[in-house]
Amino acid sequence: MVTTPEHDARIAKMTFASVYPHYITKVEKKGGTKAELHQVIEWLTGFDDGQLQELIDNKVTFETFFDKATLNVNAPLIKGVICGYRIEDIETPLTRNVRYLDKLVDEVAKRRKMEKILRSE
Repeated sequence: MVTTPEHDARIAKMTFASVYPHYITKVEKKGGTKAELHQVIEWLTGFDDGQLQELIDNKVTFETFFDKATLNVNAPLIKGVICGYRIEDIETPLTRNVRYLDKLVDEVAKRRKMEKILRSE
């Protein structure tokens, strides 16, 4: 799926720190925990709690966030629809990576089992 350049630019310039509180709220409202959220973020990006807090404190954009990340080799196993887009069809790497994260947050909020969320071959 081709996203518009404007859509991709908006995502690239959005700060992770501005979205992170919404992730926490979404997960906790459904009975999940901040620790579970951090677990899926670390699985996807390689960032531990300290690195994640540093990125939040520095108000990095999603572009910088994913430039610094070491994306999990199994991230392409994340499939499905998020925000009206089929993840596996998104061509822009940054937008696809952000949607991977959105999908993982949704799955934590839906209380899926962690072993299903943290995909493996």
